[in-house]
Amino acid sequence: MSGRVELSSLSPNGQRQLHATLDQPQFFGEFGVIGEMPRTTAAIALEEASVWTIPGHEFLDFLLGQPPAARALLRALARQVRSSEAFVEDLLYLDLKGRVAKRLLQLVSPSLEELPEDGVLVPAIVTHADLASLCGGTRENVTRILSDFQKRGVIERDGRRYVLCNVAGLAKLAGL
Repeated sequence: MSGRVELSSLSPNGQRQLHATLDQPQFFGEFGVIGEMPRTTAAIALEEASVWTIPGHEFLDFLLGQPPAARALLRALARQVRSSEAFVEDLLYLDLKGRVAKRLLQLVSPSLEELPEDGVLVPAIVTHADLASLCGGTRENVTRILSDFQKRGVIERDGRRYVLCNVAGLAKLAGL
């Protein structure tokens, strides 16, 4: 409902895998309920947050009784599947530098259809490890790429946050 919540899991080798940071009202935890599977993702409040919970069986009963809500959920799930497919395509066709550039742009403009002006501030503190997790790379390699982006004037630091100084340059690297 409010606040910032991080969704993450542990990889088979014990590393934290960041999936998303939610900072607008939206739902999560529906996959396990709908698929009758154990939950695999942890939700951690990054700041004071207000979260509404509902038991799984009540959620399923609600969906059965409210076809418009079920259709809205299916649309949201379809968007998540499309997003996952796009990430797999990025892993196949973009190098890590391109994936880092694309993820930085997605952090400020999720649709990527209308890119912001130069000078846009990434809205949340994103660590190198978080960015590596979101891009399918190692923290060390992402750190090298971010340093290169800073040297080239594509990004700069503003305290602990990033400023995208050359959005067109990032878009080119991201294959957009």
